[in-house]
Amino acid sequence: MARGELARFLRDRRERLRPGDVGMPPGSRRRTPGLRREEVADLAAMSVDYYARLEQARGPRPSPRILASLADALRLPPAERTHLFRLAGVAPESPSGPPREVRPYVAGLLRRIPETAAIVTSASYDVIAFNPLAGALLGDIRTQPNLARRRFVFREQVLTTGHEDFAEIAVARLRAAADRYPRDAALAALLAELRAGSEEFNEIWAANPVRAPGHRTKNMTHPELGRLRVNCDILTVPEDDQQVVFMTADPDTATARALHHLAARVA
Repeated sequence: MARGELARFLRDRRERLRPGDVGMPPGSRRRTPGLRREEVADLAAMSVDYYARLEQARGPRPSPRILASLADALRLPPAERTHLFRLAGVAPESPSGPPREVRPYVAGLLRRIPETAAIVTSASYDVIAFNPLAGALLGDIRTQPNLARRRFVFREQVLTTGHEDFAEIAVARLRAAADRYPRDAALAALLAELRAGSEEFNEIWAANPVRAPGHRTKNMTHPELGRLRVNCDILTVPEDDQQVVFMTADPDTATARALHHLAARVA
């Protein structure tokens, strides 16, 4: 347990908060910036003496429950929450499930690239956001938004064909998600469906593939545009365990011209 670092981190995060940040009235003039110790202790449902000893680097190792309460009280984002646990020498708490909401800046990015098809996927390969071009390119993604399910169970009903390595990429990511979110019911149901519906999925799962996101090129068959050759590149959003997938075409190709016309039509 790094008592000194933990104490400094708690003081720094307390002092950067203002009463309005946590729903408190501004109150009288404060001699020091940020919240008072007693206010943080009250928000975290602990004694002021216990919290003061943590800030003075002389308290005992806090339990996971205490650390979670402090993280909530100090409004720590996911990365800082994990850092707090590590400073205390405690294993970071396991989130109950993969985040399935898209941050506004990520959603804004999708709108600013009209001639690039883009989707955001959660750790369970659900498409949780997409721009109009991606919707027109991938077909009925609203009713069948899970890419792993599309690949292994409804393979003949979707527009995407292409590289077989996506099967290993999908299984590797789903295995990692199962380790990180063992209590997520939706993920467990998806894995059960894939096991029951695809022998290929079971074979790849048993092989325990390890694949990292990166550049891929795949072929797609579109009902109006025909055969397309599309580049796929990944931007990770680590704090939410999400990926943004950009689908583009090489310049001056038939696929580039097709995407240009499709983007103009759905704009």
